[in-house]
Amino acid sequence: MDHAQDWLLFEDNIGESLSIDETCLSSGEVYTFLTNKAGKGRKGTLVAVVKGTKAEDVIQVLKKINLSKRKTVKEITLDLSSSMMRIARAVFPKALITNDRFHVQKLYYDALDDMRIAYRWTARDKENEEIKEAKCKGKEYIPFRYSNGDTRKQLLARAKIILTKHKTKWTETQKGRAQIIFEHYPTLKRHMIWL
Repeated sequence: MDHAQDWLLFEDNIGESLSIDETCLSSGEVYTFLTNKAGKGRKGTLVAVVKGTKAEDVIQVLKKINLSKRKTVKEITLDLSSSMMRIARAVFPKALITNDRFHVQKLYYDALDDMRIAYRWTARDKENEEIKEAKCKGKEYIPFRYSNGDTRKQLLARAKIILTKHKTKWTETQKGRAQIIFEHYPTLKRHMIWL
């Protein structure tokens, strides 16, 4: 058991559907965990734990599991890490690789939020020009407001919540705001997958 600080294997816990992920423990060290989904977090869930995430090191440890057992794995779920992808392909040759939906959703929300932020910068620039124009004319600047009372910048700042919630979870105020957002920013509406 000299290796126990670097890796542990419980190959009898292997099943058809596995998950692989990295986790930082309280000591600050990062470990790769291979778990059996059928175990549902109880006894028999842990298949392996390997210190670090370097693909070569993890592959070397996981290949200690008998090949015939590794070939019984039908699916392995992982995040979008290229290291985890490489490990899964090398160790479980017959397994279907599934990307964890939470990581995919995060990428989607980040892209949608980048669009919202770009529109907000444009709105800010437009407001700055309108302020400058009003100042040149010696007039008081009164910002444009939508029918709900939001300025362009406010509307786009408040859009973040709307863009990350399913429309069935919107409040009445959010429904009204969404209608204004999608009327004035149709590109955001086109990229909403649940509308």
